Amino acid sequence: MTWMKRIPSPSRFRPSSDFFRAWLVAVSLALSCALAGATFAQTATIEVQPPILVIDQDRLFAETRLGAASLAGIEQAANDLKVENQSIEETLIREERALTERRASLTAAEFRALADAFDTRVQRIRAEQDEKARALTRSQEGARANFFQEVAEVISDIVREQGALVVLDRRDVFLSAEQIDITDEAIARVNAAENTVQE
Repeated sequence: MTWMKRIPSPSRFRPSSDFFRAWLVAVSLALSCALAGATFAQTATIEVQPPILVIDQDRLFAETRLGAASLAGIEQAANDLKVENQSIEETLIREERALTERRASLTAAEFRALADAFDTRVQRIRAEQDEKARALTRSQEGARANFFQEVAEVISDIVREQGALVVLDRRDVFLSAEQIDITDEAIARVNAAENTVQE
């Protein structure tokens, strides 16, 4: 009889940033075109604006009220699935032990039939729980995509005001000055915008 493999429990998700990166590229290209077509008067004192900004998109999602609300629902669903997986695993372990204890009273053919049926059931349950975990991952990715669509205008405003050409995810930057990190400002503005909407 094949030993039952442990039912996987969902972990904290680190969703794909493809949507946000694509949006950043689009914003950067638009700003580059705008700046390329503009002409600036020469002055004795030139204030150089940072051409590159960085943002921590995980913090933006987790530390804004809008993102935290979405994240809370996903985490609750993940915890519920974890509890469900643990309960299923405990039940299957008890059933496997009971089957093993019956082995002495069964013929080899009878035991093999019961063991095969048990293994088939375990595989079916594993497939069902794996699909639930994948669905949960898709839900979180969808929630993040919706979130960044909603805050896109806020980020665009910051980028335009600072005259930046490019915004990068902080995870993709090896080293940067704190002055070019707009995460705190973005969080504050997103929360302020949400307050305005609620009022």
